[in-house]
Amino acid sequence: MRACRVCGRLYPDDARFCPVDGQGLYSATQVPVSGEDTSGRVGQVLFERYQVRRIIADGGMGRVYEALDLVEQRHVAIKVLHAEVATDPVAVERFKREFEVSAQLSSLHVVDVLDFRATRDGSHALVMEFLHGEELRATLRRERRVTPERVVRMLSQLALALDEAHDKSLVHRDLKPENLFLCQTSDGDIAKVLDFGSARDNAASAKKLTVMGTTIGSPYYMPPEQAQGLDTLDRRADVWALGAITYECLTGEVPFKGVNGPSILLEILTKQPVPPSRVQSGSQADIPRGVDDAVLRALQKTVGLRTPTAGQLADEVGQGYGLDGGHADWAVTTEEQLGRLILARLPSLMEHATLPRPAKSVSEAFFGDSALGVSGPPAVESVVPPRLVAAPPPSNPGLPASMLNRPAWVAPALVAAAALLAGVVLTLLFI
Repeated sequence: MRACRVCGRLYPDDARFCPVDGQGLYSATQVPVSGEDTSGRVGQVLFERYQVRRIIADGGMGRVYEALDLVEQRHVAIKVLHAEVATDPVAVERFKREFEVSAQLSSLHVVDVLDFRATRDGSHALVMEFLHGEELRATLRRERRVTPERVVRMLSQLALALDEAHDKSLVHRDLKPENLFLCQTSDGDIAKVLDFGSARDNAASAKKLTVMGTTIGSPYYMPPEQAQGLDTLDRRADVWALGAITYECLTGEVPFKGVNGPSILLEILTKQPVPPSRVQSGSQADIPRGVDDAVLRALQKTVGLRTPTAGQLADEVGQGYGLDGGHADWAVTTEEQLGRLILARLPSLMEHATLPRPAKSVSEAFFGDSALGVSGPPAVESVVPPRLVAAPPPSNPGLPASMLNRPAWVAPALVAAAALLAGVVLTLLFI
């Protein structure tokens, strides 16, 4: 490993200059460690192995350091709990779970957690691979929206990681842009899922960590069942969160808004999201109808109607952009190539999107999609000016004119309502 004498950052052996300071690099072991740290860890060798170089982040739970693994000669990040947090047994157990869960997952797209130990000063430290890049949240703050090819590649990679976790009965429960990391390469991003400390293990023998009366997760990306504190969360909770993240990447806005946590959750429970292509701040020029449908299906409030897996969500978004194949292929396809394929097919997809959607059937309008078990998102009714619709000839001239002028769905709706009422009455009679 090599290091910069000015900022102390570490770099691979083949690096020659620090891109931050423009200084030449030297062997890491020859560069002195300096810096301010109230805990006094900078400059120490933790666990007789990890030389702490500098502070790279400081949060509510703990502090993150850049360090050199003197045994493996590799770059690592060490997250150490703050002293006050280290006294909370639930916080410590979640910290430990992040190590235990990550150790079960082999995907390239899950951050590699290497070690977990208690420190001499009574705290706990988690050692993980050092990632070069930025959180998705930083990307969204800077760019607001993410290009279609970048979204497809990222979503495909995240699906590989999450499907592996879900197949092992693990539900992340706290997916958000802050917990997704993008490592930039010449071929495009390498996406990594961070922080499995809040993961729910649905295995029968799993230890449950959620404290009674608390809800884990960020409100903007929380599915209805999680917002209600239900104890039945499965992989589809993560699919919802991934759908909300995809929505934000494509439009620059979250699908559900509010001024605080409760108001956001109320929107999630009671309102339908605007299709991504219709968000004012988004660009309709690169969101085809198929992508709208894929994202809205992932955001279905009824769990049984929601996209069942992260892989299927990634497939449907990619196919919505006209791509052939599936997410396993797109995860390793360069962003440049994905961009060319999408650009070639986008004009015809957008031309097709200008055609009106078919109107809902009478039964769908009366009962709603969820009552009928429809697997797709609600169709958007086509708008036809009433004056352009020719009135059908009366089928029974003897009926009053007021009945003949009523909308076509009224009679079937009344019949359905009567049948429903009759069923309730019969049920009560036989109780």
